[in-house]
Amino acid sequence: METHQLHPENWVDQYADYLFNYAVSRVSDTEVAKDLVQETFFAGLKSAKNYKGTAAERTWLIAILKRKVIDHYRKIYSNKGKAEVRMSYSSHSDTDGDWLEEQVADPISTLENDRIENEELGLAIQECISKLPKKQSLVFIMKTIQGMSTEDICKELGINPSNLWVMIHRARTALMGCLNQNWF
Repeated sequence: METHQLHPENWVDQYADYLFNYAVSRVSDTEVAKDLVQETFFAGLKSAKNYKGTAAERTWLIAILKRKVIDHYRKIYSNKGKAEVRMSYSSHSDTDGDWLEEQVADPISTLENDRIENEELGLAIQECISKLPKKQSLVFIMKTIQGMSTEDICKELGINPSNLWVMIHRARTALMGCLNQNWF
């Protein structure tokens, strides 16, 4: 099993954009996303001694960021009244299960919804990727989904790093537009 090392001195250069894009897609607010990424880096530094090296550095940082996003929403919704987070489509009903808190309290319901949502989102992403120009699609899949290094992708496709990052940026922009139109 490969053991990974942490290199906090490189985090901003290597992972800030990726973490920011992840965060902004979850919170839809650039300032909050920037804060969450900053909190992630800080938490990573604080808990570096607990890093076992079994996960890649980026994977470990994403796991921290996911918890920061969850904490962000918990903080927002912990101060709101139940009336502001109604689940029911019927405004005439006050039966059990109409309130978000009651739905979330049921782990089975949450897991079922997550699985269905993840499948639907996965299909939407695949559909949007298929609409990209062929080379953009290939570069996006190699870098973002397969996790290949910039150097390996550039060698394999005969492009330079600048071209790679332009294609990835264009692919991400097109994918977000497609997902906003067809999914969110």
